[in-house]
This record gives sequence, C-alpha cells and structure tokens, in this order.
Amino acid sequence: MSYRLLADLVLIVHGLFVAFVAFGGLLALWKRWIAWLHLPALAWGALVVGMGWICPLTPLEVSLRRQAGQEGYAGGFIEHYLLGLIYPADIGRATQILLAALLVAGNAAIYALWLRRGRRATGSAR
Repeated sequence: MSYRLLADLVLIVHGLFVAFVAFGGLLALWKRWIAWLHLPALAWGALVVGMGWICPLTPLEVSLRRQAGQEGYAGGFIEHYLLGLIYPADIGRATQILLAALLVAGNAAIYALWLRRGRRATGSAR
C-alpha cells in the first residue's frame, strides 16, 4: 500500500473521529451503548483542543505524506482542515463564545434526553 493511500486513510479516520466527537451524542439517542464510546471520545477531543495538544494521528498523517513525496503541514488537523470552516477569518470573540456555549448546551440537552429515555426504559422493564 502506498504512503499516500495510507495518509489519506489516516485523514479519513481522523475526520470520522472528529465528526463522532461532535455528533456522537445524537447516535447515542439511537443506540444507547454508543454513549460508552462517545463520552471517552468527547473527553479526549475536549482535552486535545482545550490543552492545545496535537492528536497523534496528525503527525502520523504528515509523516506518511512526506514519505509519499507530498508536503506535510504545520499545526493540527483541525487547524489545517477545519479552522476556516469553524472559525472564518472575520468571526468575533463573542461569536466564538456563543458557538462554544451552543455546542455544550446541545450536548447537555442530548444527554439529558438520553438519561430520560434510559430511565423510562428501565422503569417499563420492571
């Protein structure tokens, strides 16, 4: 398998993981057991972003790209591929705070619904 193909595979896996971190709570409403995968992924994603770390998949992708003769990139996955979409150049700090609050509130609402459904399911099973 070529290095470029491996780098593209890492990119796809990384992108899917980021999407799962962002939207996995919705999947947990569909299948409750997914919450046990989503919550640790959400914690990891929040730690990586909040602490300013670089996810280990990023240097792996960059290394594979360089071995394939392509240019790598500096910074992290989100910075390179998603920052322009998430934070356009003209976005203000107040809008960033609002978006962060909506993300937290949205996940809190999803998991409140998840807990309510779980209580209903256990209550009806008795």
